[in-house]
Amino acid sequence: MSQINASLPLLGFAAWSGTGKTTLLEAMLPKLVERGIRVAVIKHAHHNFDIDKEGKDSYRLRKAGAGQMLISSRYRRALVTETPDEEANLPHLITQLDQTQLDLILVEGFKKLDFPKIELHREEIGKPWLHPEDKNIIAVAANISADTKLPQIDINDLDQLTDFVVAFANKTPEAQEESLSCSDLNPTEMLSVDEGRQRILEQIVPSNNAVIVSLKQALGQIVARDILSPVNVPQHTNSAMDGYAIRGDDLERENYQVIAEVMAGHSYDQPLQLGEAVRIMTGAPIPANADTVIMREQAEQNGDIVTFDTSKGVIRPGQNVRQAGEDLAVGQTAVAAGTQVSAAELGMIASLGLDSISINKQIKVAIFSTGDEVQSPGEEQKPNCIYDSNRYTLFSMLTKIGCEVIDLGIIEDSEAALEATLQQASKQADMILSSGGVSVGDADYIKTILDKLGVINFWRINMRPGRPLAFGQIQQTPFFGLPGNPVAVMVAFMQFVEPAIRKLQGMDNWQPLVFNAVATEKLRSRPGRTEYSRGVYSLDANGRLSVRTTGQQGSGVLRSMSEANCLIEIAPEQPGVDVGEKVRVIPLLERI
Repeated sequence: MSQINASLPLLGFAAWSGTGKTTLLEAMLPKLVERGIRVAVIKHAHHNFDIDKEGKDSYRLRKAGAGQMLISSRYRRALVTETPDEEANLPHLITQLDQTQLDLILVEGFKKLDFPKIELHREEIGKPWLHPEDKNIIAVAANISADTKLPQIDINDLDQLTDFVVAFANKTPEAQEESLSCSDLNPTEMLSVDEGRQRILEQIVPSNNAVIVSLKQALGQIVARDILSPVNVPQHTNSAMDGYAIRGDDLERENYQVIAEVMAGHSYDQPLQLGEAVRIMTGAPIPANADTVIMREQAEQNGDIVTFDTSKGVIRPGQNVRQAGEDLAVGQTAVAAGTQVSAAELGMIASLGLDSISINKQIKVAIFSTGDEVQSPGEEQKPNCIYDSNRYTLFSMLTKIGCEVIDLGIIEDSEAALEATLQQASKQADMILSSGGVSVGDADYIKTILDKLGVINFWRINMRPGRPLAFGQIQQTPFFGLPGNPVAVMVAFMQFVEPAIRKLQGMDNWQPLVFNAVATEKLRSRPGRTEYSRGVYSLDANGRLSVRTTGQQGSGVLRSMSEANCLIEIAPEQPGVDVGEKVRVIPLLERI
């Protein structure tokens, strides 16, 4: 459970639009001040806004391009920060307050986050009650009676409402800590990337479903059991180069009699006697008694007599000879279980004389997109619709890591369609991936279906892009609800889905390739959040690995991903990266 960085009570007001939240707060604030309560108010707006008048200096400078505008006078100061890419979350906003000068923080808005709230309700608005669905509502202020055991206040009795707020502000420190560490205020359980990944991996169980396939079918798949060498590699003690084989206990002679020539694939089957030499090719078996090979460049042969020039290199016993079993001995593990078969492994296995191996059965992943605004490429574009890119991105990324993809298409926004799709996917696949609305669970029917079919957690990961994530089980099949934005889908896939698939495939403790590079530009990040930027890494003039961004980093900008060869990861403990500082780089080669 993460505690928000606040050292005093935090209280919200939850209500439907038109209830009069701002009017009520405006009337209550003077009464709180009269009672000695120092109050800060955080208000969430769903639209664009300006805080100063057109024509004023601060307004003109901000409109001219100042990303942050700080204006100060003898009586007050204000910091206006432009946030075009992503609005600030509540924990970050709280850190901007000087909490040493406050007794209470009141919040108007952010009603979906988990922290203590008073519900404001007026019958004439005609909206349903909020408290039955929000466990964080601690009291109800209304102009009618509510069917609840929560404290009830007359919304028109300002003194009664103020008394309740003052009592809340005067809670003991222990009670304050409890109210400020609600399970999801960071926000909606704002998990770190590592925490989210660990929670997911704890629930993934490898399939252990092995099948025997031919070598060519095994490429890219995961070895199910250790492959033991049935032979010595090399099979015989052999020459490491073209030259002459002699005895290591017979190095002092001036010349030797060449008694045979041995080509690769052939042998000389008589023991080598003192004073004898065998001309030998690379890879050919060494005769009995021989244990040393002198390279051809040091030799001069006349007829059947050969001499060696020691000025071109010292001759030592045992040189230029590869021992039988030097690479692999009989019974030694050639390829370990959990290894992904690449060209190198395929060649090694073939060199052992094996034409088939046991692999973990190919993982089947069902994918679908949701949303009435999403349509398939190739169709005439409808008004207010977008073409579905996410399924094609996921298809590619899954195929690259050896999965079989079951494409279920675009699912309409209806309870029946989603339930039928999830039922079908859980029977056909080893894992289910969706992109779009399922990831945030805003629609009641989505939560109802997921609860009915399995156990799903809706998380917000403290990262950018890719914050919303759903994960759980649909009838024992792992399910991921990914964000809708294309770049966020890719980043979330790499950070959470691929590690889960690798474990499902049987790869223990799989880790992606990462390395450090020097930043060539200043990189911004919010403290406490993991930031991923699309980047291009290369060697600079000094031979150092350097990295730069691809430009605009909006989570819907696919072009920036296609131009990138890496992700730049800024860790939560880094407030940002200056030019010349090192930063972690995650290569995208073979991953997207």
